[in-house]
Amino acid sequence: MSQIPARSLAALLGMKPKKAESFTALDLSREVGRGLPAAAVDLVCAKIAPGDLRLRHRIVPKATLARRQRATQRRLSPEESNRLARLAQLWAFAIEVWRSEPAAQRFLAEPHPLLRGRIPRELAIESEIGARAVEELLGGLKYGNAV
Repeated sequence: MSQIPARSLAALLGMKPKKAESFTALDLSREVGRGLPAAAVDLVCAKIAPGDLRLRHRIVPKATLARRQRATQRRLSPEESNRLARLAQLWAFAIEVWRSEPAAQRFLAEPHPLLRGRIPRELAIESEIGARAVEELLGGLKYGNAV
């Protein structure tokens, strides 16, 4: 997969690192482990699926998200944060491949025959392995070797 800079993913996730120029993948990993801000769900979903309110509830169940948004801490769990970060990383890669937000949105939202009819963003939400399958497909599209 293409290397998306950690600071780009941090910006997509609504994070404002103190030293953005030196923000690394290890820093991002630490933040995901701590729990991303609950507001990051809306930021990412607004990019990937602006009209689909159900997507955010595939990442974090509706009642849980509402609770997290009202809470003083307002952080996602590490597991929820990991799902969101996977999706953000695929979004960034899809933009790199398609060079257009509408094209990347369509790719991530529509069943794909090389994914056995599965929807790319759903695979990414479900598991790390599903996200890797989508990354492989995007890499094949980018480098001309999609099977």
